[in-house]
Amino acid sequence: MRPEPAPPAVASAARPGPGEGGCLVVAVRLPLRIAVVLLVLPVRLAWDGLVAAGRFARRSVLRPLGRGLLWAARILVGVPLGVLWRYAVVPCGRATAWLVEVLVVAPLVLLYRHVLTPLGHGTAWLWAHVCVPLASGLARLLAAVGRGGWAGVSAVLRVLVAVPAAALYRWVLAPAGRLLARTARWTLRGVGLALYRTGRVLLVLPAAALWRWVLVPVGRVLAVLLGELVAALGHAWRITGPVSAAVGRFLAAVLRVLVVTPARAVHAYVLTPVGHVVRDLLLRPAAAAARAAGRTVRQALGSARDAVRQARADLRRLLPGSGAPGRAPVPVREPAGDVARTLEKRPGSRTTPSGASPGVGARQGAGPRSPHLR
Repeated sequence: MRPEPAPPAVASAARPGPGEGGCLVVAVRLPLRIAVVLLVLPVRLAWDGLVAAGRFARRSVLRPLGRGLLWAARILVGVPLGVLWRYAVVPCGRATAWLVEVLVVAPLVLLYRHVLTPLGHGTAWLWAHVCVPLASGLARLLAAVGRGGWAGVSAVLRVLVAVPAAALYRWVLAPAGRLLARTARWTLRGVGLALYRTGRVLLVLPAAALWRWVLVPVGRVLAVLLGELVAALGHAWRITGPVSAAVGRFLAAVLRVLVVTPARAVHAYVLTPVGHVVRDLLLRPAAAAARAAGRTVRQALGSARDAVRQARADLRRLLPGSGAPGRAPVPVREPAGDVARTLEKRPGSRTTPSGASPGVGARQGAGPRSPHLR
């Protein structure tokens, strides 16, 4: 039995593809990719570091700074401008609009309505009934004169100029022009053919040879090198991505071990207990003492204020004419005439009745006393 032929897919896979080139491509590809990887790795590390720094700066610096600047601009610029617009520009604009309407628009409307409109109507009537008929009659007269003059001039020009010029063009200029055109055509055709053959021999054939035997092979080699360089750059960029990520994770782990974890431990086991102790032993007692002192001061100030108010009220009561403005003074309820004061209790009297202690009666009868002092 004869062996079966290999399937087409296997046969096609066994052949080198068009992009896999020969030994030259393979010999150029591997060193180029190694060199490009070594060159691209620092660039990729720097790029990833800049990206991480930019993200951190945007999240932790630029965004809060932008919010603060926006708030400051709204407070320092927006609110004053709004107040200025609302309370200065808008009233000034309304006042200016009113002044313009009163001082400019209304006089112009009156001038247009009562002066320009009648004057325009009169001018239009004068133009329609006087100027237009005169102009149309003059135009008809000039048109009739012009038609007669043009007929005579055209006849003279036709006889003296048009007929001789047509004969000259037909029998002299046209044949001479045809002869000159044919001569120039044949001359230019011969000169052009000579120039074409000379240029083809001196320029086109050397340029074609240079293109075919020099530029095309060099271009193919450069295209292969450029393609390999681009492919090597892409391959190096893809390879250095995981390397850069691994380096970043290593640096992050080192930073976490050397900085973040000790900082968290110091915060959790040193600063937080110290802060609690300072808060419990110093800050809270100081705040309680400050609050107690504030309450004491407020109570003292309230007592002093009440004492001053009471003293002012007593002074107003002692002075009969120092009542409130616009209010009649309270009359002193004392016995009228030469009637002496007695200690007998009368209806409506506030004196001490008989049998009271002599000291009280003596104090009450010592002199006139305001009924408000009890």
